[in-house]
Amino acid sequence: MSKVEKEMSFLDHLEELRWHLIRSTLAVLIVAVAAFIAKDFIFNTILFGPKDPQFITYRVLCELTRSLGFDETFCTQEMPFIIQSRTMAGQFSAHIWTAIWAGFIIGFPYILYEVWKFISPGLYDNERKNARGFIFIASMLFFIGVLFGYYLIAPLSINFLGNYTVSNQVANNFDLSSYISTVRSSVIACGLIFELPILIYFLTKIGLVTPEFMKKYRKHALVLVLILSAVITPPDIASQIVVAVPILILYEISIYISKVVLRNQARKEKKQRHG
Repeated sequence: MSKVEKEMSFLDHLEELRWHLIRSTLAVLIVAVAAFIAKDFIFNTILFGPKDPQFITYRVLCELTRSLGFDETFCTQEMPFIIQSRTMAGQFSAHIWTAIWAGFIIGFPYILYEVWKFISPGLYDNERKNARGFIFIASMLFFIGVLFGYYLIAPLSINFLGNYTVSNQVANNFDLSSYISTVRSSVIACGLIFELPILIYFLTKIGLVTPEFMKKYRKHALVLVLILSAVITPPDIASQIVVAVPILILYEISIYISKVVLRNQARKEKKQRHG
């Protein structure tokens, strides 16, 4: 192949990538427009749901702490803070960006589909066959993480930070952007963290990760998980444990997935040698 052909091939590759990005962006924008129109549902029901003392997470935790005889921190009738907008375009800006992030979350399966369409031509037929459920599994893990973040991490963070005071002379009046950022970061961070098994699958396929490597650095991973848990949760032990346990389970599942990938690769190589 000549240098010109190689260059054209590379440019064609970039052109294809550009169209995948354009289609993904359009999908996000289409969903974002729908989310923008459904303002009352997005804000009053979804975003401000964890601010309601009757939110399902608080009711479940209230019953649980009562049955165990612990402090009834979650058994409250009101949240001791208000949400305010202190800039002229604050609410309109929050409306737009919330719609865009909603478009990203809801449109995540389609984004994965476009990613898959871009990388699949570079895979062998057997690799495409083995990764057939990639979009479904990756989407399922993402949405499980999103639900985990929304129903556990966000309420724990809002309850802790909303009730935290350094003095009774200081009132908690949170800016709208700060509140939305807390919910959004909890949801999206957990959604992406739950993609760990998928990430390990592909890293194992290209030879960057092995089960032995993950086992060897399990203790280091535990420290990183605890640090990550401390970053995305309020600074109390219970919340950090709630986050750390699922991540550690995902880490162990990822070790198993890495083993399976290497085992399948070894079988294929053995068949090729004797084939």
